[in-house]
Amino acid sequence: MGAEVKRGYTLIEVVVVLLVLAVAAGVVVPAAGQVADTVRIRAQVSAVASFLRLAREQAITQHRAYEVQLDPEAHALVLRAGDGAGVGAVRATRALAPTVRVETDLPLGRGITFYPHGLSSGGRLRIATAGRQVYVVTVDVLTGRVKAERGAS
Repeated sequence: MGAEVKRGYTLIEVVVVLLVLAVAAGVVVPAAGQVADTVRIRAQVSAVASFLRLAREQAITQHRAYEVQLDPEAHALVLRAGDGAGVGAVRATRALAPTVRVETDLPLGRGITFYPHGLSSGGRLRIATAGRQVYVVTVDVLTGRVKAERGAS
């Protein structure tokens, strides 16, 4: 009966396992950061599109024009009731995340106006992150419908 068998891991086996785990973590962690960035911008795009849809619904149900303007100083969207000339009472605001950049093709001081009969002045908002992900929210002139889709960076 003699020899006692000791079981366990050698130092080399432990080092190899740790090396494999380090390589796997090096691949997974950056991908997880990109996924989080994607989730954040999609949430922001959804919020902007919802805010524009709210303006359209308000214009139709209240039988008056509503305008959504981009306020670059406050980094927010502003909903105004009025004649579509940038005047009128502020009805709602939607703060934008500091991590996104929003640009519009409209002149400064002008917004996207929704009219009581469902039409709009039309327009596009381009939403981008530092990670170069870009989405475009488009408002159709004839129908006033809001559409969000991934854009070219």
